[in-house]
Amino acid sequence: MLKKKLALVLAMAMAASLALSGCGNPHASSSGSGSGSGSGGTSAAAPSGGSGETAVLATGGSTGTYYGVGSGMCTVLNPIIGDVLNMTATSTGASKENVQGITDDKYQLAILQSDVLTYAHNGEDMFEEPETDALWVAGLYNETVQITARGGITDVSELAGKTVCVGDRGSGTEFNARQVLEAYGMTYDDINVTYGSFGDASEQLKNGQIDAAFTVAGAPTTSITELDATAEFDMISLTPEAVEYLTTNYPFLVQEDLPAGTYPNNIDYDVTCVAVKAVLVASEDLSEDFVYELLTQMFENQESMAATQAKFQFLTLENAVAGVGDVPMHPGAEKFYTEKGVL
Repeated sequence: MLKKKLALVLAMAMAASLALSGCGNPHASSSGSGSGSGSGGTSAAAPSGGSGETAVLATGGSTGTYYGVGSGMCTVLNPIIGDVLNMTATSTGASKENVQGITDDKYQLAILQSDVLTYAHNGEDMFEEPETDALWVAGLYNETVQITARGGITDVSELAGKTVCVGDRGSGTEFNARQVLEAYGMTYDDINVTYGSFGDASEQLKNGQIDAAFTVAGAPTTSITELDATAEFDMISLTPEAVEYLTTNYPFLVQEDLPAGTYPNNIDYDVTCVAVKAVLVASEDLSEDFVYELLTQMFENQESMAATQAKFQFLTLENAVAGVGDVPMHPGAEKFYTEKGVL
């Protein structure tokens, strides 16, 4: 965990920073999501000008939406709050790794799926015991469970005996892949399972190394957009019965369909899907003042962040607290949302 002493230092530095700086963002600029692959192998450099402590923001694969969102946060917000804390976005294996990284003091902030956060706090599914250091800061946007497949595969039941990438091992995508298979009376025993990043999966689908892949991210997703530009594929729609099963047995899942043209070269039909929420979390040892100021600047500079990553257009006060359930909220977030009247 971060030293308790750091929380006090951050609070004192925050007070000094607020006295010296305004709330505008004269330094905001466009940001790319970086390049590279592999868990933890890629970081978005923090913009110059910040002299505070460094907080590592865990995201996901470098071709996924998490990484673009995290990079956008760093680009826009570091020039504003960097004198207190500079954020650095790093590529990881996503949700489960991000929770464990906060528990192990490897990360101070993270983006992950709301369902995985719930599992972590309850010590269930892939978590052998509760991991409760990651606290809710904000629900950001919905993430759609997308199933890409080689031409001719149009139903989940047709994945039986096929080679299917279910995301990085222990990722939120893998959790959702298991749930979708369950809705069809299937398990991993019915498919040939492979693991990998979204970018890896798209490349392998293009090369004929796999038959299908699960991708859980805001749509359109970079890895699938790139696949759409270079190869042919189908997307599998869920049946009404499967949607009902999933939304009933896993209340954090909601139906969210992809409209025709989301991937214009291949998908000229609506695709029935379910979705979870992408959540920003913080270590319990990150100071209340910092998290409060982080949220303040996120909402005051939402337009600038949306210019770097379109998913920030879905950030609202109501959505930010929707779906928190039994997961504890960070004290700084609770203070912010209470003052805004949404708690």
